[in-house]
Amino acid sequence: MRTESELQGVTLLGCQGTEYRTDYNPDILETFENKHPEREYVVTFDCPEFTTLCPKTGQPDFGHIYISYIPRERMVESKSLKLYLFSFRNHGDFHEDCVNIILNDLRRLMDPRYIEVKGVFMPRGGISIYPFAAWGDSEHQQLVNTRIAQAFESNINCGRR
Repeated sequence: MRTESELQGVTLLGCQGTEYRTDYNPDILETFENKHPEREYVVTFDCPEFTTLCPKTGQPDFGHIYISYIPRERMVESKSLKLYLFSFRNHGDFHEDCVNIILNDLRRLMDPRYIEVKGVFMPRGGISIYPFAAWGDSEHQQLVNTRIAQAFESNINCGRR
């Protein structure tokens, strides 16, 4: 069981008065201590209800965001991540920008060994967009290169049977 001091800074989890901000807000993200920093393991979040706005038309865009990372000392708290992703609701940016913003914000927040973010966006105008971004420290550059190549290949073949 985690101690009270280990949970210091985790303020949103269990809070009954949750405020759902609809304007981009990375300050809402919270972390907690990784109890297993000596071991490499993967944490994945599946976020199927991501929404944002087209920066030109203001029309809503709907996507599915996948976030995976190998933690170092800090980990993102899931309720704060949910509220952070919700804060994109009135944010006007292209799909590619949203994926990179999410990656950059989480990288700054946690300093993970490796992190990747993929967006699977619903078609608009008959076109689907699947941006993928990855970052790794010096020990994980091969993983970055492998995952980028895999994402590229899977995106090319996703519509083929």
